[in-house]
Parts: sequence; structure tokens; C-alpha cells
Amino acid sequence: MSQSQESQESLAAFVEATAKEYGLPGVAVGVWAGGREIYACHGVTSVDNPLPVDERTLFVLGSVSKTFTATVLMRLVAEGRVELDAPVRRYVPELVLRDERTAAEITVLNLLNHTAGLDWRMNVDTGEGDDALAAYVAKMSESQPIAPPGARASYSQMAFNLAGRIIEKVTGRTYEQAVTSLLFEPLGLSHTSFAVNDVMTRRFAVGHTVGEDSTPAVARKWKDTRANNPGGGGASSVADLLRWARFHLGDGRAQDGTQVLPAEALRRMRRQTVELHGSTLGDAFGICWFLRDVDGVPTVGHGGSTNGQFAELLIVPERDFAVVALSNAGPDSGLAFNRAALRWALEHHLGLVERDPEPLPFDEARARKVAGTYENDVMALTIAVDGAGLTIACTIKPEIRAAADTELPADLPPAALGLLPGNGDGYIVTSGGLTGQRGFFTRDDTGTITGADLAGRLFTRAPADR
Repeated sequence: MSQSQESQESLAAFVEATAKEYGLPGVAVGVWAGGREIYACHGVTSVDNPLPVDERTLFVLGSVSKTFTATVLMRLVAEGRVELDAPVRRYVPELVLRDERTAAEITVLNLLNHTAGLDWRMNVDTGEGDDALAAYVAKMSESQPIAPPGARASYSQMAFNLAGRIIEKVTGRTYEQAVTSLLFEPLGLSHTSFAVNDVMTRRFAVGHTVGEDSTPAVARKWKDTRANNPGGGGASSVADLLRWARFHLGDGRAQDGTQVLPAEALRRMRRQTVELHGSTLGDAFGICWFLRDVDGVPTVGHGGSTNGQFAELLIVPERDFAVVALSNAGPDSGLAFNRAALRWALEHHLGLVERDPEPLPFDEARARKVAGTYENDVMALTIAVDGAGLTIACTIKPEIRAAADTELPADLPPAALGLLPGNGDGYIVTSGGLTGQRGFFTRDDTGTITGADLAGRLFTRAPADR
């Protein structure tokens, strides 16, 4: 048996066993290693209308779509049409926020490394017309910034949707048209799209929610609104995503030799622009990319989640290696599968082992200081003392659910949480679908805890809990 066949069989065995362990309807994993592509797919696109998942099946990518937005902007930078350090208002002069100084000072780079001071997202639907992004930006006048530009990193869908509007204004095309002509077509990403009418003519996966009886049911909202395309609306196959990863590992040329982007622009995207503290996302942001060391080796990646679909893309530039994992059920099972797939691939192919930090023994006095409710515009974290331990629950706010006209992702039930060593107020989730997710608490000048970060997003502590 050749080494390639052995790798293929090992990956297929892992994918099948792990997908069954987590009860996932369908998954797809791709690995680029040793100059070869290998794939392993398991299960079906939908429990209601099942078709076998293969390497060309489209999954909704969620925030992995942000890598398309950032790369298009870097192409516009290379062409001299956009400057990273320029204020956003140079390109989108109509931008208005509740804080005028923030609106005037936000730069393009602030959007791309999540330091704009914008909240995570807005719960608005501006329709499916070509004016969706313009209307979304107009709605931003109702948004309250969470910090001055450049003051801190906080993961923001809103920032990337605004970045998509820059692309529209500079190119004179819709966001989707610009990304297709500047990226998808020259790179041969023929199974990647934002358009539902395009996706529905191909084999595609639907999301699933998993109830208390562990039975998956089809999630009826397939993807987010059009205005959220720049931050999370793309759909793609594992084969196209692996081609996308290989492009970012390369010299900026498409496989047919077309120079799509200067090699230096791709390398610049992988350089640290802001450090991250206590985050599972990574040790730092580059330009869009999450940067983190695994077993002492630098990696570059991005994840994404939608209503019952989950995506992970990770590259290791110095080893010419990439891995992609896609799954179609959640909220906890898909996240857990993708995380396991990336860890397996890193260890199996590169000998790199990722280890979670060990939490401290339970300290009730310290635990009660952090217990409380933390909120952003859409979600809430509830951290509570439960017996001899801490728990964390992640829920969509009741008023958001009540106002929604479509099905929303399921809440995550309480899971165990442990505080980490040191004086940085770090913590780690130790059970459930968020196992391994890290975060930290924010304090004001008096030492009072005012917020909690999880998955790079700031949740502000409810006043009654302070």
C-alpha cells in the first residue's frame, strides 16, 4: 500500500468513526500534505432529503467567508485603489455611528483586524436586493461602539459587512459580483457562491439542530441575510476550500498561472497586526486571519458557524500544509467534530499536538466574583456557581427569538467552566460543545469586572451583576 493510500484510508476511518460518535448527518474533510490532496466524506446532505456528501458538496461557511472579503480588499490595496490606513469614510462617506469620533477615525485595517470598536453584529434584515449592504450601513447609525478604534480587538461581523460596502463603492459592483470576478473566477472556485439560486442547482448540505434525544432535525433557515454575505454568507465545497487554502500558501498565482495577488500581499495577511488575549481564536489577528502556534509551529486559520453548519480552515505555511473540515449539525456536535478533525490532521501528518491548558482547582470566592450575566446585542452568557464548580450557558436573547421570523440556532446548555492560572482572568470551557473554548474577563480601572470575552466577542456585564 502506498503512503498516499494509507493516508487516505486513515483519514476516512477517522472521519467515519468521529462523525458517528458525534451523531452528525454529514461531514467533509480535506487535507493538503506532502504535495497531495486527500478527502474523506461521510453521511448525507439532509436527513429529510438525503444525498451522499462528497468533496463537491456545498456547505454554508459562516465566517470563513471573511477571508474572501479581506483578500479582495488586499487585491484592491495592491492595485492602489484602497489604502489600509485610510479612514473608512474616504470610501463610504455616508457612514454614521452614534459616536461621531469613532465613525471618523475607523480605518480599513481596523475593520480587517477587528479593532474598529464595533459590536459583534446587528439584528437587522435589509432584504435581498442589490441595496442590502447600503441599507445595512445606514442602519449602523443606531449602533453604539464598544470601544474607540484601535483600543482593543473584538470580533465583529458588522465590521466585515462594512468592509464589503467598501468593495462595492470602490469597484462599482455588488459585493457578490466583485468577489466572483476578482477571486472566484480567476482561482477556479466553481463550487463557491453567495447566491441561493446558484447553490440550489448543485448538491448542497443543510444545517441540522440536535435535540435532547440526540436526533438531528433540519434547520429551516439555510443562510443569513444578504447584508451579512461579507461576514458570513458564502457557500463552498471542501475541494474548493482546499484550493483556496493552497492559493494562500502559494505565490499569489492561480493554478493556471494567473497572478491574482502579489505574494507579498498574502504574506502580509499572515503577519500579526494585534495581539489577542486568552482567546481560542488564536494568539493574534493578522489581516483577517487568526494566528496561533500549535506545538511551537505558526498556523493561520479561520472558522465559521451558521444555523447548524460549521466550517474550519487551517494552514501551516512553513510546512505547506492545510486542512478543511465541514459539518452540518450543531450547535455542539459540529464544533466538536471540526475541532477534532483539525487536531487529528495536525498530529497525524505533522506530529503537532495541541493541548488545552489545565484549569485551577475550584475557588468559590473567586468564582462568585465572576458569576453573572454578560450580554451583547444578540446573545447572553450566564456564568453561575453550581455546586463545587462554575458553569457557562450561551443563549440567544428571548426578545431576539420572539422577534425572529425564521428559526434561530439552538441555545447551548450550561457547560463546565474553569478559571486559568495567572492574574489575567482567563477561563476555559471544559465540557459540552464548547469544550476547549477560552475567554477572559475585562476589568475597569477599579478592578471591577465589566465584561467577558468568548470566541473573541465582548459581552458586557449586566448592571445588576456588577
